[in-house]
Amino acid sequence: MTEGQMVLSDFTAAERLELENIKMYKKGLLNDIQKLKEEIDSVMAEILTFESSETEERNMGKKKFSNGKKKFNMDPKKGINYLVENKLLKKSAGCIAEFLYKEEGLNKTAIGEFLGERDELHLQTLKAFVELHEFSDLNLVQALRQFLWSFRLPGEAQKIDRMMEAFAARYCDCNANVFQSTDTCYILSFAIIMLNTSLHNPNVKDKTTLDRFVSMNRGINNGHDLPAELLSKLYESIRNEPFKIPEDDGNDLTHTFFNPDREGWLLKLGKKLYLTLLSLQKYSLSSPFEGGRVKTWKRRWFILTDNCLYYFEYTTDKEPRGIIPLENLCVRDVPFPRKPYCLELYNPNSRGQKIKACKTETDGRVVEGKHQSYAICAASPHERDSWINAIRASITKDPFYDLVSQRKKKLIKQNQNQQD
Repeated sequence: MTEGQMVLSDFTAAERLELENIKMYKKGLLNDIQKLKEEIDSVMAEILTFESSETEERNMGKKKFSNGKKKFNMDPKKGINYLVENKLLKKSAGCIAEFLYKEEGLNKTAIGEFLGERDELHLQTLKAFVELHEFSDLNLVQALRQFLWSFRLPGEAQKIDRMMEAFAARYCDCNANVFQSTDTCYILSFAIIMLNTSLHNPNVKDKTTLDRFVSMNRGINNGHDLPAELLSKLYESIRNEPFKIPEDDGNDLTHTFFNPDREGWLLKLGKKLYLTLLSLQKYSLSSPFEGGRVKTWKRRWFILTDNCLYYFEYTTDKEPRGIIPLENLCVRDVPFPRKPYCLELYNPNSRGQKIKACKTETDGRVVEGKHQSYAICAASPHERDSWINAIRASITKDPFYDLVSQRKKKLIKQNQNQQD
């Protein structure tokens, strides 16, 4: 008889039955524990799967959001539509305005382009965007610094007008007793922007003085002069510190070339040959110089945008071979030997001087252009005329002056009507 049996024999029948019940209970309890463990493992697996799926979905959302910002920098409308379609942004003026105002990595030029459109959603977004700025207790220069840092003003006069109108209204709402009307704030804002250009642009030789600044703003406060102390303080603020232009966080060159005014293949005449041909035309001696040297006409891909003419060696190039700013230039058709469909870019006020332009040498160095004028050849008279018209449309004077002039005339007329 084993020790266990001997021990078990010491128990009564009732005790042995109780012991068996305990063993059965223990076995059932262990089974329940095992089942519970298996259920816990199953739940944990589901949680891990859910978290993994949620993380993957979150990462996918971040990737789509990043793609949306890139699309916005390339084309603002398409970028916003992409974000809305993927439910990453609500299609409401308030949500879009907050996105433009707070989100990092957005192209400042693209923000200005979107805010400048005249569709209702864009107009409401502009209003909401401006209302995100707090101008209370700021002088006008301080408010302009904040406002103009949040985006880049577009080049079109109508867009500038709408945006500065919204700024003036917001500033007057935040500072009710400074100006008698939003027109006053509007005109003075432009005067400050133009003062900044005058004082800090090295190409402007005739710098605006304080007396001239005060004089040019006489009578703009509903027929009355603004306090001289106010104008003097604004003048000194700009003289001591120019406006800072925000650097674009997105790919600015890519954005610049995305929606050009015109683009296409043209022939560009090299500098040496151009001067030679000008001499030939002057003395009517074309034939001796025709032939091999005509090969210095180079085929280039031209893009006209943002008041500049860019040219590339290939359409796939990311950087231009040359940049020709069109400011102060004129364009006209001009024939050359065997090249009848040519146009010329020239500076009518600086004959004999080099045009301010730049080009990239074959070794990658960026150097100043050496042309006194540029000759470009098209394939047909229609193509030549189309380029001439497009370039002329791009060569416009600063729209600020026209906008301020129109608003001043409006104020004068209002004052005259009130006096009558």
